[in-house]
Amino acid sequence: MRAPLIAGNWKMNGSSSLVETFGEVLRGAELPRGVDVALMVPFPYLAAARARFPQDVVVGAQTLSDQGAGAFTGDVGGAMLKDLDVGMVLVGHSERRTLFGEDDAAVLARVKAALDVGLTPVLCLGETLEERDAERTEAVVLGQLEAVLDALAPSDRERLVLAYEPVWAIGTGRTASPEQAQQVHAAIRARLVRYAAGLGEAMKVLYGGSMKPDNAAQLLAQPDIDGGLIGGASLKVDDFLAICQSAG
Repeated sequence: MRAPLIAGNWKMNGSSSLVETFGEVLRGAELPRGVDVALMVPFPYLAAARARFPQDVVVGAQTLSDQGAGAFTGDVGGAMLKDLDVGMVLVGHSERRTLFGEDDAAVLARVKAALDVGLTPVLCLGETLEERDAERTEAVVLGQLEAVLDALAPSDRERLVLAYEPVWAIGTGRTASPEQAQQVHAAIRARLVRYAAGLGEAMKVLYGGSMKPDNAAQLLAQPDIDGGLIGGASLKVDDFLAICQSAG
């Protein structure tokens, strides 16, 4: 049985006061049993988040360097994240792919860098509106998945979390219907089974396309959706908690 995971992604938002607010509210809240919770906060707030959030809330980063250490000004290495007790890291988010030019090879290098230091990579997959309209959704999403899985050992594949994020539904006010989301999640899980039956059964696959309190329950009720990668709603503590409750 896959435990649901609700992971918030603050992107380039937040402040010390927001960390304080979340810490205070989360410590006083009763999170649903059997639901894993994570928050991916910007680099400057990682240490404060780990100090203020409850220990059962995973603190995650939003990206990492593909290099371990060295003369790479401005980058942050995986070992540095581990030193701050970070547990997860997003890899291949659509904004990293489109705005920063991270192709499949760059995403793979970052997945390996995360695995090398014991971080859990949350591998993001998704298609643009043009690709969906051209009926290339599964080809694009499964191609992004295979570019990583083909290069990993079976034991490393098992350490991933996946997040399907239709690019056309991020920050646009549009959301894939539960049926549309389920269709892609089912295709992802069917492809995982080709690598190993146990991989398809065990791996968490999150939905990352504008999940909000008013649509979370319907999306999370789908058999192959194991949680959410939450964007804008994760900046509002009441909304984020409501989504967590929907997963319980």
